[in-house]
Parts: sequence; structure tokens; C-alpha cells
Amino acid sequence: MYALIVIDQQKGIDHPKLGRRNNPNAEQIMLDLIAFWRNRNWPIIHIIHRSEEPDSVFWPEQDGFTLKEEFRPVGNELLIEKSVPCAFTKNTLADELTKRSLHKLVITGVATNNSVEATARSAGNLGFEAFVVADACFTFEKPDYFGNAHSADEVHAMSLANIHGEYAAVIESAALKLLLTD
Repeated sequence: MYALIVIDQQKGIDHPKLGRRNNPNAEQIMLDLIAFWRNRNWPIIHIIHRSEEPDSVFWPEQDGFTLKEEFRPVGNELLIEKSVPCAFTKNTLADELTKRSLHKLVITGVATNNSVEATARSAGNLGFEAFVVADACFTFEKPDYFGNAHSADEVHAMSLANIHGEYAAVIESAALKLLLTD
């Protein structure tokens, strides 16, 4: 059985200061995956970012910290906070997964090159079998170290390339559903 991990679907992720993003359908695909998991009573873990920086879109003393209504946990779904990009750092995620004998993960959320990539790298390094669902993640445009501008699609693609094969398998949602129903 695979645990579905949904990262940082908080109101702050829609703030215009984050810039242009890719994958405009990513949230709907995440919600479709959540429904797929709920219909099978499989484990879902929601990750929420509690920033320690007052100017962050995820600062806990403003509305951006709140999960979007449609992404709120139901029933026995877990909600785990993080304060750094990696969902495994400074919290109980690894312990919760181990306690529940969950060693296979499906990772979705935002931002591909930040929390998704950091979480997938740690998952692989900790020995979890992980999938990152490419069309259920998104990111924002960003300049590289040398100041060259890159579109959100380029940043997304490079991040997926960084993790694919070494830390996780990158897969599209339709292929994932086929894999899980075989």
C-alpha cells in the first residue's frame, strides 16, 4: 500500500508575489488522487509549512498559513507540520510512516524544486520507495545561480530530472493509477 503525501496546499501558495507558475491543473489532479486514495481507504498525509520567517506566504500569523478548504484532512488522515522544505525534517513524518508500516510513498504538491524535491530526496535516502507525480506538482519561474531567467516549466523539468531514478520515480498521474490498479 502507498501513502499519498500532499505538500503545502495552503492559501499562501496562491500569492502573486511568488510569480508565474506551471501546471495550472495540478490542484485538480491532486484532488483526483486524494479521491482515488479515499475511495480505497488508503493513507493520506497532508504536510503544512509553518514558516519561521514573517515575510513568508506561510507565516502562521496570517491567512496564507491555512490549508485550502478542499485540501483539509478528513477522518484519520494525518496533518504534519514542517518548518523547512523537507517534510521529513524536525517532525514525526518518518516515525508515523514506520509505525504504520508504510514504506511506499506517492508525493504531490508544491513547489517542485523546493519542498517536493527535498522530500523526495530524503524519502529515497531513508529507504522509502517513492513516486513523484509530475502533473500533480507545480513550481514558479526562477533565475538560476548566474541570474539567467527560467520559466516555471523549465524549473519543474529540471527538478524532476534531479530526483528521477536516484531518489524517486517520476510518473504521470494516469500511469500511476494504472500501476496501482493492476
